[in-house]
Amino acid sequence: MKSAFFAFAMMIAAPLAFAQQPTPPFWDAEWPDTDFSKSSVSFVEILSGGPPKDGIPAIDDPQFIKIADDDLIEDVEPIVTVELEGEIPRAYPIRYLTWHEIVNDRIGDVPVTVTFCPLCNSALVFDGRLNGQELTFGVSGKLRNSDMVMYDRQTESWWQQFDGEAIVGELLGAELTQVAGWMESFAEFKERNPDGIVMAQPNARRPYGENPYAGYDSLSKPFLYSGENPPHDIEPLARVLRVGDTAWPLQRIREEGEIIEDGVRITWASGQVSALDKRRISASRDVGTVRVFDAETGAAVVHEVVFAFAFHAFTPEGKWNLGG
Repeated sequence: MKSAFFAFAMMIAAPLAFAQQPTPPFWDAEWPDTDFSKSSVSFVEILSGGPPKDGIPAIDDPQFIKIADDDLIEDVEPIVTVELEGEIPRAYPIRYLTWHEIVNDRIGDVPVTVTFCPLCNSALVFDGRLNGQELTFGVSGKLRNSDMVMYDRQTESWWQQFDGEAIVGELLGAELTQVAGWMESFAEFKERNPDGIVMAQPNARRPYGENPYAGYDSLSKPFLYSGENPPHDIEPLARVLRVGDTAWPLQRIREEGEIIEDGVRITWASGQVSALDKRRISASRDVGTVRVFDAETGAAVVHEVVFAFAFHAFTPEGKWNLGG
């Protein structure tokens, strides 16, 4: 009983301890509008990824063109698809997101934030509405468990990209609603959406189409990550499908082609290349496209294909569906 009480007391005390922790040097000067008295994580876990605040510039006014008018993107290249009911489907090319990581957009009446963290291979789309307020986001330049820490421009609270939760600042504990979006090849998007639109190349000086993280997904260790390796002898940079707190190794999905399990139907098809392999994205190896649907209704299910270390770091008690 005593040990149980002690564990409970520590759980209650932990957030208070984080709230009282000293702010690291230079944070107050760089972030004068962030309330560092409110935090759900230890500041020791948050590291500089190199670029300063907005050193990786988010895109706030994306332009779109008809897919028939695009002559830059190769068919095998990965894009993030967003299909909202009643709206023209949109493709956000990874060749642009790799260099900007965040796109703040509006689809009809819905403000959306499309994100991609190359270090975790995590592409997530969020609804920008929170308790009647609209938020837009920028790149903080900070990492936690090698995952991008975003910040909202309205309160400068810090948000974990992997799960859309505010971890520092005024909006501490708030959670963004995730919108169904997925990575697929440009060819797959075009075939399903012949009248769709694709984000046009941004007006910025970047070598779009090139991967600044060449060879990253073949490394044995993630960048600036010192946490535990995934269980079951799964390589840290192996891709896994994440649906909530459950993961399926991509290797299993690829071998089986289709899996119906835990209320979802999972499919895999070849044709999409890795965004983190060769210097030229279009020359990279095929990793295929994973789609996830409700097993009963057929509706698209919120999911992402991420590196195994990231799933384990943020979901340490998560379920691993290994099959066999």
